[in-house]
Amino acid sequence: MSRNSANAILPPGASPAPDTAAWTGPSARASLPGRLVSRSIVLVGMPGAGKTSIGRRLALRLGLPFLDADAEIEAAAGLPITDIFARYGEAHFRDGERRVIARLLAGPPLVLATGGGAFVDARTRAAIRASGAVSVWLHCRMATLLKRVAGREHRPMFVNADPAEVLERLMVARHPFYAEADIVIACSDESPEVTTRRVQQALEGWQPPARLAVALGERGYDILVGDGLLARAGALLAPVLPARRVVVVTDEVVAPLHLPALRAGLAETGTAILAEIVVPAGEASKDFTVLQRVLEEMLAAGADRRTAVLALGGGVVGDLAGFAAATALRGLPFVQLPTTLLAQVDSSVGGKTGVNLALGKNLVGAFHQPRLVLADTGTLGTLPIRELRAGYAEVAKHGLLSGEALWRWCEANGPALVQGDREALVTAVLESCRLKSSVVAGDEREESAEGGRALLNLGHTFGHALEAECGYGGLLLHGEAVGVGLGLAASLSARLGHCSQELPGRVIAHLQACGMPARIGDLPRRFSTAALLGRMRKDKKAREGALRFVLLRGPGEAFTAGDVPPEAVERLLLDEGCDV
Repeated sequence: MSRNSANAILPPGASPAPDTAAWTGPSARASLPGRLVSRSIVLVGMPGAGKTSIGRRLALRLGLPFLDADAEIEAAAGLPITDIFARYGEAHFRDGERRVIARLLAGPPLVLATGGGAFVDARTRAAIRASGAVSVWLHCRMATLLKRVAGREHRPMFVNADPAEVLERLMVARHPFYAEADIVIACSDESPEVTTRRVQQALEGWQPPARLAVALGERGYDILVGDGLLARAGALLAPVLPARRVVVVTDEVVAPLHLPALRAGLAETGTAILAEIVVPAGEASKDFTVLQRVLEEMLAAGADRRTAVLALGGGVVGDLAGFAAATALRGLPFVQLPTTLLAQVDSSVGGKTGVNLALGKNLVGAFHQPRLVLADTGTLGTLPIRELRAGYAEVAKHGLLSGEALWRWCEANGPALVQGDREALVTAVLESCRLKSSVVAGDEREESAEGGRALLNLGHTFGHALEAECGYGGLLLHGEAVGVGLGLAASLSARLGHCSQELPGRVIAHLQACGMPARIGDLPRRFSTAALLGRMRKDKKAREGALRFVLLRGPGEAFTAGDVPPEAVERLLLDEGCDV
C-alpha cells in the first residue's frame, strides 16, 4: 500500500479545489489521546524508507496526531500528485508543498511524513527549521529500499525504468540534503516496531546545540555551542553558506586531532573541500609571510566569492584565516570552528581578524564577521592543561566584566574547570559568548567613545605589551599574558582609588588557585619598565601616544580611562619587579 492510499482514510477538512493555488485550507487532524510533546517531528527519506509506517507508530507512542504531507496536498488541491506534476510542473508543486508543510507545522505538535523530494527543496528545509520541528532522516540502504518499492512500478518515477537505477540516481541527488536533518537513523530490514523504538530513543536523547544570536542586522550570525558539532558541520553550515565548497585553514597540532571529524561532517552533505591549508601552530603564524601562503594556496585551489573559509583551530588560526577571508577577492564568507577554550569564549566571536607586526599584536587587520561560530565543546577534551588555563583567563575577564554573580561563579568553579570539568566548561563558554555577543552587538567596530567593546580589552594593554616583549614564540601564551594583565589592571585601579584595596588580591588569588601565572614575577623572564611602557604607547588602543586602560570600580563596573598618569603605571611595574 502506498503512503497516499494509506492516508485516504483521513477525511479532508475542506472541499477539494481544482486549483492548486488554493492549497491553504484547514487540515484534518487525528485526535489521539496521550501525552503531547513540545515539538513537531518531521520524517524525511527516500521512497520506501517507511516514513508512513514509522510515523504512524511513532505518533501513537508519543500521543501526537499523524499526518502525511502528500495526502494533505492532494486533499487541498483536489488532484493526485501525479496530475499536479503533469499539469503544472515540479516548480509549482514544490511551492505548494512548502506552503502546506509550513501551515501544518504552524499548528500544534504532530508527526509529519513528507514526500521524498520535499526536504531537497531549500525553502522547505528552511521552513521546517524555522518552525522548530525536529527533522529525522530514515536512512535506508539500497537493498532495503529495493525490497520495499517492489510493486510500485505504477508510480511515475518507476514506469519503464530499472528501480535500482532510479533509486541510485535519487540517492546521489538527495542524500546530501537529507543529511541536514537533526537526527539520522540508519534503517535496515528490521521490523517497523524496532525502527520506531529506535527513533523514539533518539528523539528522547536528542540535545540541540545551544544557540546564541549576535544581533548585527544583515551581518548577524549565530553561535552554536555543544558537543560533537564538528561531526555535524555540513548539516549546520549548509543553511548559511552560499555554496557547498570550502577551504579549511588549520594548524599542525589541530589537524590530526579534529580535521578527520570535520571532513566526515562536510562529506555527509556533499560539501567539497577545495584545499586544506595547514600552518605552524603558535602566534608566530600571524604574520604576512604565512598570510601570503594561505591566500595563494586558497586562490590556486579555485576559491571564488562563494567559497567559504573555515577556521579550524584556536585564536591564531581564527585571526589568520579570518583576515585571509576578509582580503581574498575583497571578501569571502567565513566560519569560525574554534577548538580551544580561549577561542571559544573570546576570539571566535566579534569579527576581529588580523596579523601581528614586530611593533605589536594585531596592528594589521579587519572587522570581518563570520557567517556562523560552531563551538564544539568536545574538542576541549584534547587541550593540554596549560592551554585550558590560558583560555580560562578570558573567562575570568568576562566574570569581572559581567558582575559579582559570574565573578563568584568563576571563583567557585575555576579550579575545576581548568582540570577539565565538562559542565563547568560548557557554562563558561555559554556565559562568555552571551556577554561578548551582547557587547559586540552594541559596538561592533569598537567606536564607542567610552565603554562599549573597548571594555573587552580589560587586562589587554598590559598583556599585549608582555606578549610583544616575549616575541610570540610560545614562551608566554596570550591567555597567560591576559591573566597577568587582569591582576595589573585591578592593582592599578586600586592605586588610583577606583576600587577597593581587596579586589586586586581576589583577582590574583583566584588566578593562582587555577594554577596560572598571576604576577609579572611568575613569568619565565624579566622585563624592562621602559620597554613595556613603550609597547603600551604603540598599542592600537592608545590615542595620540597616550596610555589607555580598562579599569575597575568592582566586578561589573569597568570603564575606559585615557588620563592615567604614566608615572602611576611606571611605579606599579617597578613594584611588581620590573627592571628600570
